[in-house]
Amino acid sequence: MKSSATTIEAYLASLPEDRRAALSAVRDTILKNLDAGYEEGIQNGMIGYCVPHRIFPAGYHCDPKQPLPFASIASQKNHMAVYLMGLYLNPDQERWFRAAWAKSGKKLDMGKSCIRFRKLDDLALDVLGEAIRRAPARKFIETYEKSLAASKKTQPGRAASKAR
Repeated sequence: MKSSATTIEAYLASLPEDRRAALSAVRDTILKNLDAGYEEGIQNGMIGYCVPHRIFPAGYHCDPKQPLPFASIASQKNHMAVYLMGLYLNPDQERWFRAAWAKSGKKLDMGKSCIRFRKLDDLALDVLGEAIRRAPARKFIETYEKSLAASKKTQPGRAASKAR
């Protein structure tokens, strides 16, 4: 559920106590492991972590006015979620993540970049922290740019229409 909160404090304050505690713990894990090249804020109605324009002026290709999203945490209708774009863009990182999570003994409920959970005990916070630590901003930008270049190569009609 997209929140209308404009600050992290307001976002967290709007949540029931159990969700506020869980998302605060996830936030603490992210912040402890987050590279200095990222910034925390509200993005797309969630607590987000992005590469700011001062580091990556091109911004997010879907909306260049937006900074490049890296991760988000949110309270959804039926669950809470951690979104990790680095896993979605990097198959090697995703394989590592799934293997490390399996070793934790926790059940992984994951979509393309979304890790869904109902309570904090569902998460392998050490694995989550390591995933954040393994993706400093410069490395994430490189992965993002390679992913964009690869997607343009697989869509030949786009290049031809832009050349006209």
